Amino acid sequence: MQNEGTIRLSISLGVLVVMALWEFAAPRRDLGQSKWRRWGGNLGIVVLNTITVRLLFPILAVGAAVWAEQKGWGLFNLVALPGWLEVAAAAALLDMVVYWQHRLFHVIPLLWRMHRMHHADLDFDVTTALRFHPFEIVLSMLIKLAAVLILGPAALAVLIFEVLLNGTAMFNHGNVRLPLGLDRWLRLLVVTPDMHRVHHSIDGREYNSNFGFNLPWWDHLFGSYQDQPAAGHAGMRIGLRAYSGKICANLIWMLVLPFRPLQVEQQGSEDDQG
Repeated sequence: MQNEGTIRLSISLGVLVVMALWEFAAPRRDLGQSKWRRWGGNLGIVVLNTITVRLLFPILAVGAAVWAEQKGWGLFNLVALPGWLEVAAAAALLDMVVYWQHRLFHVIPLLWRMHRMHHADLDFDVTTALRFHPFEIVLSMLIKLAAVLILGPAALAVLIFEVLLNGTAMFNHGNVRLPLGLDRWLRLLVVTPDMHRVHHSIDGREYNSNFGFNLPWWDHLFGSYQDQPAAGHAGMRIGLRAYSGKICANLIWMLVLPFRPLQVEQQGSEDDQG
């Protein structure tokens, strides 16, 4: 699919702009830090991650799907399904892979070293969805490529999944206000901002819940769902107990965070659970 990059970039930029305008018009919470300082660091990470992926990977997930189809590899290349059903099944299975990947990044200390940069953001808005360490981005891409080669979905199915995942991640990280009734209905089908915001709470019991990025079903099915934060959305604290201040938005600080010791954070988690 020659236009894959253009399609993904255009939709991602469109969603980013829409969510940023929505945040300005109807914010859910007051931000504690300068938006321009945070956005500089968070968007700087996006640029670095994009360059890293392009340098390290000759093909991405959609290209891997084309290659798997040519080789006849993967589950969907062995079972004939209607196109719409393959897209739906592939999107659901790949989303479940993302759910378990995210959950393991919270459980395994080496992986948490990388992932905690995402949680060290002291505010929660659309750019938080883009804030991932390059090490995590590279490992995530390897996991995604492996999943595509094992499942063998059509390239179109992978493209649709990628677009949905990127778009819903920016949506559910948005600092936007939804009517409570609408949120209650929406979270039957997609992870909403109020649902995912719980995952960014400073409380260890809460940031170890609601791991889904796109579909909310896996949290219900695998027992990690939490409806609301204990302190309420206006009163909850965002981030990690071990880190505070302007340094959390500094690009260099974010890049070296995986090399910092875990002991202080582990003590913070114990305090949360006590």
